[in-house]
Amino acid sequence: MDYYGPMVLFQSFRTALLTAVAAVVAHGAWAQPADTPSRPADEPAVVSNPALDAELFYEIFLGELSARTGDPGAGYAFMLEAARRSADGQLYQRAADIALQSRSGEYALAAAKAWKEALPDSREANRYVLQILVALNRIAETPDLLRQELAQSSPRAKASTLAALPQMYGRASDKVLAVKVVESALVDELSHPATGPVAWVSLGRLRLAAGDKPGALEAARKAQALDNANEGAARLALELMEENVLDAEPVVAQALAHQPVPELRMAYARVLLGLQRYPDAAHQLESAAKEKPDLAEAWLVLANLHLQDNRLPAAEAALQRYMELASAATDPELRQRGLTQAYLLHAQIAEKKKDYAAAEAWLARIDNAEDLFSAQSRRASLLARQGKVAEARALLRNLPGTSPEQQRMKLLAEVQLLRELHLYQDAYKVQSELVALEPDDPELVYDQAMLADKAGRPELMEQLLRQVIAQKPDYHHAYNALGYSLADRGQRLEEAKQLILKALEFAPSDPFINDSLGWVEFRMGNKAEARRLLEAAYKARADVEIAAHLGEVLWSQGDRDAALAVWREGFRTSPDNDTLKETLKRLGAQP
Repeated sequence: MDYYGPMVLFQSFRTALLTAVAAVVAHGAWAQPADTPSRPADEPAVVSNPALDAELFYEIFLGELSARTGDPGAGYAFMLEAARRSADGQLYQRAADIALQSRSGEYALAAAKAWKEALPDSREANRYVLQILVALNRIAETPDLLRQELAQSSPRAKASTLAALPQMYGRASDKVLAVKVVESALVDELSHPATGPVAWVSLGRLRLAAGDKPGALEAARKAQALDNANEGAARLALELMEENVLDAEPVVAQALAHQPVPELRMAYARVLLGLQRYPDAAHQLESAAKEKPDLAEAWLVLANLHLQDNRLPAAEAALQRYMELASAATDPELRQRGLTQAYLLHAQIAEKKKDYAAAEAWLARIDNAEDLFSAQSRRASLLARQGKVAEARALLRNLPGTSPEQQRMKLLAEVQLLRELHLYQDAYKVQSELVALEPDDPELVYDQAMLADKAGRPELMEQLLRQVIAQKPDYHHAYNALGYSLADRGQRLEEAKQLILKALEFAPSDPFINDSLGWVEFRMGNKAEARRLLEAAYKARADVEIAAHLGEVLWSQGDRDAALAVWREGFRTSPDNDTLKETLKRLGAQP
């Protein structure tokens, strides 16, 4: 005999009974003493009636028992009937919750609408109907409900509601309709000095989600017009910058001019890094570190940027400050993770100085298993720089891990090592192993094409790039690479230009694509246009490859002092760059 079944049933019965009693008492179904505090204003008092009380108690009890013992439909029906008998908001809410828990959206909506009909001024009832309609994707029915929610909110609650609108309406299938509905509900809020900024920012985010970038930019500007220092407008502008809407940048600059928030500067710097505007990012990071000297992330990213620019003393100074801050972290895991990043960067700096013993000493400080891969990758680089290439490759191949992701990481590290050593044929072979693992990954095939070009196989490169374009027509890097390759070899120049212009349609502000366009114009004999394009590209991104091209155009125009100045700057940041060295050798220039 099963002795546990009756016990479980008894416990369920007892739980439901206690819940029902608590519910009835809480909802005022029993007569209350005269000195009992009054109920909320939006819920009328229930008149004590012994017959009704007993019947109401029974319905609540049956509703809870049914809901808890696997019959939510019956539980919902009993609870909704109890709510109607008592006109009690919390019972309506409980009926809606039972329906929601059983994933019955329409029944939940029926309960919420009955609640709102019985208590039309109830903010909770209105909110339930609003949220359920949005969840059911019935967006067109929500404007009046949203207006009521805002009208009944305190100033603080209203700001929170406005800020939450992009998340609330974010799952709407018709995002254009969602924008129209919300905008119509916010007419009064958009022009109000107190609520206007947050209302415009939320509307802007909804417009951006609907693909309306100009409308989103307009919203950011209007939010800032109401409040110059509004951080929400600046963060919306940063989202737009990430979408290549560079006209949004003045919104960020104006916000920082009125209220320099270090965390906002960090967000701005991250966007600038994504746009490959490294000098501008460094300026923002330096400002953030000055405004908030204990902002550890700013010092770490600055150290990385200085290392990339070959400014090793500045990189070491920034890294030292970062280590001081990381060492003071109270969370042991955070402290260890921060110091590990610093050790890896110190090892890279020492490697750049060709101080391999110091680099190994920094790596030896890393003892946590999670960072073994990074440490061993740097050790492989050290071995390779000392001529032990086979040993370095074996170290990477023998790293622990057999999962597809671990295999991918090991092969990527080996490709990078061989690329740094200019062993392009070997790098191409390893990259081919990667592509065999994931043949549908366009980025892997693109990298394979670039290595084919470096290995002296331009026809294979073109074949692979056209494969990428066919596979992913919006992959602008492939159009740019193919166009640049043709231009660099002086072949099919008009086709090369059209390919680069196609790439610019997807990324109009990309300095490397504009560099390619400048280079093809130079090859076509349009030196003035080439200079204009290359100067703009170099201003946006002071990259050594762009410096090589700009310098050659200046040299060809007889402006040799300007050419030498650009080349010297390129050598300062990347003294081993092949393109720059080949350019100087071909032209017989000595920077």
